[in-house]
Amino acid sequence: MLSIALRHADHTRKYHVSPSHKSGWDLTLLEDLQPTRQVHYDDWHRVERAMATLQLEVTELTAKGWRVEGTPLATS
Repeated sequence: MLSIALRHADHTRKYHVSPSHKSGWDLTLLEDLQPTRQVHYDDWHRVERAMATLQLEVTELTAKGWRVEGTPLATS
């Protein structure tokens, strides 16, 4: 659904939103390979809002010089 990695100097951030194995969706944020945010959503509207927030955060970081690594996957 959403998977993107950003790099700035020696720092990385990875965002991942995917369907949960049980039900719903899981959001994970890794900073320098350490999980900093892990959230499970049961409501699709909350997932949409979370993804919009993540996309805004990515836009702000790239404006500050962070680079997207590889080819981002963003589908809904």
